[in-house]
Amino acid sequence: MVAGRAIADLRDSLVQEWADWLGDRMTASTTIPRSLVERELRLIIDVLVQLVGPYRRETKVVWERLCEHYGQAAAARGLAAGEVVEELQYLRELLTRNLAPIIAAMRARQGMAMLLHLNRMLDQGVAVAVVGYTNALVATLFSQNGVPAADAEFDAADVERQLETIEETLVTVIGPS
Repeated sequence: MVAGRAIADLRDSLVQEWADWLGDRMTASTTIPRSLVERELRLIIDVLVQLVGPYRRETKVVWERLCEHYGQAAAARGLAAGEVVEELQYLRELLTRNLAPIIAAMRARQGMAMLLHLNRMLDQGVAVAVVGYTNALVATLFSQNGVPAADAEFDAADVERQLETIEETLVTVIGPS
C-alpha cells in the first residue's frame, strides 16, 4: 500500500522522466502522436499503482491488456521488438531508483515481497508487450496472403479508442477515484 501511494505521488515525474528517456522514439512515427504515448505511460503507472495495492488480483487482467496494447502501439510507432523490452525495462529502473528508500524503510519481508511482486508484474508485462508487438507485426505483414495491407496499421484514433477502453475497464475494476 505504501509503495502504491509512493508510485501514485511520483506518477507525473516518472512519466516525464520516462518520456524524456524515450526521446525520439516517441515521435519516430507520425502515426502515434507524443501526447498519446504519454497518455499510455500514465496509464501504465496508474495500473502499477493498483497492482501493488488491494486491487492487485482484479487489476491483473487490465495490466495484461494494457501491456499487449503497449506492444501493439510500439509496432505502430515503428519500434523493434528489443526496443519494446528496453522501454519497459527502463520503467523498472525508474521504479527501483525512486522506490528504493521506501522499500528499504519497510520490514525486510514486506519490502522484499513488494519488490518481488513489482518485478514479477514488470516481467509479465514485458512478455505480454512482446506478444502484442509480434501479433501486430504479423497482422500487418501477413493480413492478405503475405502482402501487407494498407489498412492493417494502427491509426491514432484506434489507439486512443483502445486506451479509453482500458481506462474504463480500470475504473470499472477499482471504482472512480
